[in-house]
Amino acid sequence: MTKTYAALLRGINVSGRRKVPMAELRELLEGLGHGGVRTYLQSGNAVFTTDSGASEDALAAELEDAIENRFGFRVDCLVRDGDYLAAVAAACPFPAAELEGKQLHAVYYSGPADPERFAAIDREAYAPEDFALGDRVLYLHTPGGLGTSKLGEAVSRPSVVKGLVATARNWNTVAKLVEMTRED
Repeated sequence: MTKTYAALLRGINVSGRRKVPMAELRELLEGLGHGGVRTYLQSGNAVFTTDSGASEDALAAELEDAIENRFGFRVDCLVRDGDYLAAVAAACPFPAAELEGKQLHAVYYSGPADPERFAAIDREAYAPEDFALGDRVLYLHTPGGLGTSKLGEAVSRPSVVKGLVATARNWNTVAKLVEMTRED
């Protein structure tokens, strides 16, 4: 059965470093046998279909290996199916429709976002910024945007996310990826 996925690449095309042109990423995914390949923005969002039956982790590992072989550097990738992305958007505890896309982010993780990881963060000290945990995701509300967010720094400290791959997307991108992966 064919399924639609989004590949979320971490830390590419930032300040001219770790360049992965989207046309080449599309070619790479097609070369791996995936269909319906499309990209969104230049920040490492790709949508594709496959009937391989491989797990999300296996698809991510395959893409990481292919990127390293093609570009000479390793890029952490998360692959999530359209149902998961839609469920994340639907479960958002913040009023997404009332916020600008830059004020709300989904930080996707490679594994569970256990509350113990974040227990030492004094949420009151960062108000009005706030976060909530979901299924392998952290919802991050930053009224002033992520670029100046102190809470964003706190939740991404290596001591907090140790052992996890994490990559953030603003809510505009979250919504667009849900739309792009929707199965008709």
